[in-house]
Amino acid sequence: MMQLYIKNMVCDRCIASVRQQLDNLGLKYKNIQLGEVELATDPNPKQINDLKESLLKTGFELLDDKKATLVEKIKNIIISMIQGYSEDEFNKKLSVVLEEKLKKDYHYLTTLFSSIESITIEKYAILQRIEKVKELLIYDEMSLSDIADKLGYSSVQHLSQQFKNVTGFTPTQFKQLKENKRKPLDKV
Repeated sequence: MMQLYIKNMVCDRCIASVRQQLDNLGLKYKNIQLGEVELATDPNPKQINDLKESLLKTGFELLDDKKATLVEKIKNIIISMIQGYSEDEFNKKLSVVLEEKLKKDYHYLTTLFSSIESITIEKYAILQRIEKVKELLIYDEMSLSDIADKLGYSSVQHLSQQFKNVTGFTPTQFKQLKENKRKPLDKV
């Protein structure tokens, strides 16, 4: 069995796309999740090369570097937390969640992440949360108070302040904008 790590897998459609590419190449897999594929058998070098090329055409990248792979795992944990509304994890500090899931010291993780991404883990998590807030505001199905609760903010005021710091708009102003306001998760 071989474990592959893939950059830019940020949603269920990404998983479906990678699954289709693996099927097209005849590569058997045991498990696919955000950023990771567990193959059932070891592929030959040609199959790996074909997979790399196929993934690149659809905006993904097969990661070879262990540090880049670890950074991608950090991103996927944060995205999964925010997209999956994991209330248990929102009640824990991000540093604790990452240490538990990755079995690495948080200081090492944050130093590595910042050196590769030129942004802190905390700032990345904030940007991801704000993108989720934008999505929920556009759907207009929840109140700001419900969004704050759902995404683990201590108050509506905290959410609003963070939203304005990141976007330059209050949540109300943002809802009134007409242009495309959201970023794809892999571009955050």
